[in-house]
Amino acid sequence: MSAMNKKIPMRMCVGCGEMKGKKEMMRVLKTPEGPIVLDMTGRKNGRGAYLCRNLDCLKKAEKNKGLERSFKMNIPDEVYQNLEKEFGESGTE
Repeated sequence: MSAMNKKIPMRMCVGCGEMKGKKEMMRVLKTPEGPIVLDMTGRKNGRGAYLCRNLDCLKKAEKNKGLERSFKMNIPDEVYQNLEKEFGESGTE
């Protein structure tokens, strides 16, 4: 395959439902040990869900329970607060 025909992996945002390229999104990860964290590398082991790189999509995911559906578990408010803090530190919108 040439560089022009290279397939770009698409992922759906659990907040807004928009399909975007994998590299344009943030990966939220449920690790095998349990905690839910932001995966900046996109390569850590665990169950992943994707969000657009803006805080609005995190808020929408909290409201429509998108992350809870993806991870098949209830997610406490503290986790959303930690993710919000991590989003801010990672330089997203």
